[in-house]
Amino acid sequence: MTPELRQLRYFVAVADETSFTRAAAGLHIAQQSLSQQITVLERTLGTRLFDRDPRGARLTTAGQLFLPEARAVLTRAEEAVATLGRAVRGEIGTVRLAFLTTTANYLLPPVVRAVRTRFPDLAVTTAEASIAELVDGLREDRFDLAFTRPPLVDGLASRTLLTEEVCAVLPDGHPLADRATLDLADLAGEPWVLTPRDSWEPWHRSYDADFAAAGFTPRVVQRAATVQGLLGLVAAEVGVTRLTRSSHSLRRSGVAFVPLAHDIARTELVWLPGNDNPARPAIVEVALELAATTDLTEAG
Repeated sequence: MTPELRQLRYFVAVADETSFTRAAAGLHIAQQSLSQQITVLERTLGTRLFDRDPRGARLTTAGQLFLPEARAVLTRAEEAVATLGRAVRGEIGTVRLAFLTTTANYLLPPVVRAVRTRFPDLAVTTAEASIAELVDGLREDRFDLAFTRPPLVDGLASRTLLTEEVCAVLPDGHPLADRATLDLADLAGEPWVLTPRDSWEPWHRSYDADFAAAGFTPRVVQRAATVQGLLGLVAAEVGVTRLTRSSHSLRRSGVAFVPLAHDIARTELVWLPGNDNPARPAIVEVALELAATTDLTEAG
């Protein structure tokens, strides 16, 4: 039989106090119960651990050999409980973060720095992903938490991290480039460059509704799969497009960003409700605190 942790704790207490009476008082148990448990422990081990006399309890040779081992077992048990507690609080383990490709340039550095500062023993893995890859990764348990933009799909939980202006992106020198703001309707006669319709259907349904509300259907002359590609086409004067202000960090020359009136985009933290990674709530808290004190659209 293997001794119980409780019996080892009782044994160490008697050894430290050299007295059953004092040890029982410190453990807040009856002396008779303590004596019985030590007797059970000695029978389990097949040897006496204490010499008992009116002056107290002295360790036998076997007891002296057993004491450091018992202490080590108790210490290891305490460490195991502490490690479990840290894991439950999300302080250790691994968390898998996904960033929408268009947000990674400015969001990934400050978020990962903040997480590593708060939880230095938590392993953080990151991935840049398209919206479709990001949603699939959450559903297939390849990502614990994602940073992306709506509209998404049903079945995902989310918290808004930040909001930012949406801008018309025009070639430098365009007649409208010096305006303080624009309405989407001001761009009705322009050639447009947009992402492929199959890149993420919920986004394009939202775009269609916005263009319809502005009273026109855009004349799309070319499509590009990435924001960098769209910015390059605008700089080449192929057409105009519509992007968040933070996209300006991806290209500083050849383009002008003009805010569109009443047009705001949200960036959200998204996860699958069934995800039980204990680190996820802690990361959400860190990211929201960071967003409350830092302009994350510029922090990267």
